[in-house]
Amino acid sequence: MKTALITGAGRGIGFGIAEKLAAEGYAIAIMDVLGEEDVQANMQKLEQGGTEVLYCRGDVSNATDRAAVLDAIRSRWGGLNVLVNNAGVAPKQRADILEATEESFERLVRINLQGPYFLTQAVANWMIKQKKADNSYRASIVNISSISATVASPSRGEYCISKAGVSMATRLWAARLGEFDIPVYEIRPGIIKTDMTAAVQEKYDALLGEGLAIQARWGYPEDIGKAVAMLVRRDLGYSTGQVIMVDGGMTLQRL
Repeated sequence: MKTALITGAGRGIGFGIAEKLAAEGYAIAIMDVLGEEDVQANMQKLEQGGTEVLYCRGDVSNATDRAAVLDAIRSRWGGLNVLVNNAGVAPKQRADILEATEESFERLVRINLQGPYFLTQAVANWMIKQKKADNSYRASIVNISSISATVASPSRGEYCISKAGVSMATRLWAARLGEFDIPVYEIRPGIIKTDMTAAVQEKYDALLGEGLAIQARWGYPEDIGKAVAMLVRRDLGYSTGQVIMVDGGMTLQRL
C-alpha cells in the first residue's frame, strides 16, 4: 500500500492535497493541530471514497508529536512513501518589520521551518532504511512554501523569512537524498483561497481585478493538490530540487 503523510491537512491546502493523493491510491495520514471534531467531515469525505485515513492530532513544531505520528503510521501501515510538509501559520498580527516582535518571529520559524526540517530528517532516515531493504521502494518529499519565499512583504517579515528557509531546506534535502533516489520538490503557491487568506479576501479581490496575476482569479487548494500528485507520480522524476510555481503567473516579470 502506498502511504502519504501530509501535515496541516485537516482543511485548506493540505486537505486539497489529501484529496488528490487519495485519488492516486494513497492511504492518507494527516497531522494537524485541529481537534478531531473539527476535521471529522473531511476525514469522512476521504473514507467515503475508499481511502484509508489516519488522523493524528499534533503540532509539527513539537518533537514528541512528530515522533508520535511516525509511530502511528508504522503501527498502521508499516511504511511511508510520501511526505508533504504543508503545515504553516501566518503572524497572529501583521506588523511592520520596524516593530515586529521576537515572539512572533520565533513562533513562525519554529512552526514553518524548524518543525518541518526535523520531521523531514526523521522521515528521510526511515525512507533510506526502506530503500535499502527493498530496492523497488519509491519515495518522495514535497515542501509547500509560498511566493513569499522571494516576494518581500515588510508587514510580515517573519513569514517571508520562514518560507525562504523552506526553499533552502528543499535544496539541501534534494542534494542529500539524491543518492537514494528520493526526489525532493518545492511548490510555491500564490494567492490561495483558504481560511488563512479569508481576512484579506477583499484586498486581494481588488488586486486580482487590477491585474496582480496574469490569470485573474484566486488559486484553490485543488490547484496545489494537482501539482503534488504530479510530483509524487514522478512525472518530473528527473527534476529533484526544483520549484513549481502555482501562482497564476503572479511572479512572472512583465513589462
